[in-house]
Amino acid sequence: MNYKGKAHKVGEHIDTDAIIPARFLVTTDAQKLGENCMSGLEPGWAKRVAPGDIMVAGRNFGCGSSREHAPIAILGAGMPVVIGHSFARIFYRNAFNMGLLLMEVGDEVDKINDGDALEIEASTGAIRNLTTGAEITCPPLPASMAGILAKGGLVGYVKERLAQV
Repeated sequence: MNYKGKAHKVGEHIDTDAIIPARFLVTTDAQKLGENCMSGLEPGWAKRVAPGDIMVAGRNFGCGSSREHAPIAILGAGMPVVIGHSFARIFYRNAFNMGLLLMEVGDEVDKINDGDALEIEASTGAIRNLTTGAEITCPPLPASMAGILAKGGLVGYVKERLAQV
């Protein structure tokens, strides 16, 4: 899986209520949730995102409640990947279960600025900043996690497995 897009940098300790405020949890429609992605921080934030763009987060991204709507909102806004310093544990699981790729890079996240053009090779863990020339490497995904992402999340993965039985 390769990705290329513009970086949209957000801060540290961004909780799930900032990603998708509770007032928007009346649907599971990804597009509707995506229209309100990050509106807990800035109303209309998602309007500047183009399909394929990449969210870049600071420490402890996705902390707070365990709502599955948060990764769905990010995907619905058109961002298939979040590169972050670190992620809250429950958000990490929910993201992969919903089909959202997370790449944890620690302090290397500081090599990415808002608006930088990024290129990602998920299979190798390579992140290239096409704007600055910086390169970041994180461990590639285990095969089991890559398999879940390839099926669009855990539900698609399980459905395919059950069909094989």
